[in-house]
Amino acid sequence: MTAGVLLLNATYEPLRVISTRRAVSLLMRGVAEGVEGVAARLRTPSTVFEVPSVLRLRYYVNVPQRGATWSRRGVLARDDYTCVYCGVRVGERRHGRILTRADFSVDHLIPRSRGGSSTWGNTACACRWCNGRKGNRTPHEAGMRLRWEPKTPRVNYLVVSGEVPAEWKVYLRM
Repeated sequence: MTAGVLLLNATYEPLRVISTRRAVSLLMRGVAEGVEGVAARLRTPSTVFEVPSVLRLRYYVNVPQRGATWSRRGVLARDDYTCVYCGVRVGERRHGRILTRADFSVDHLIPRSRGGSSTWGNTACACRWCNGRKGNRTPHEAGMRLRWEPKTPRVNYLVVSGEVPAEWKVYLRM
């Protein structure tokens, strides 16, 4: 048995993982139909009700794609606390000590003093040493190369962790 039920749109695109209780509610109201698998068996005195592992909505639901809102925490998480210039990461040794999250900050590729904005494409995670070396210059002016190009993170995907039921794999890009 799984911890949840995969909910699909009417077009069979995955929307989210819902609880068994929510799945039963959608089935009882006729909003969704079972597609395949068995996520749970609910026993009553007279019958056994099987809750499908995959549900599909009977009517299409428009889900607008929202862009990720920029934040300092979001930039650091997007880059996994890895310096865009030297590649050092949290937990690695540098300057005789183990680096912590406090050793990393958000660097503006085009400095704010020169009109650079706080956007996904203009900011990246940098260790304090590289950020200090770059200073109020562009990476090109400082003679520093970017290890990757900062981009807006994707937010239109479904994150599933742990054991993924075999019935779900047909509908998820894995």
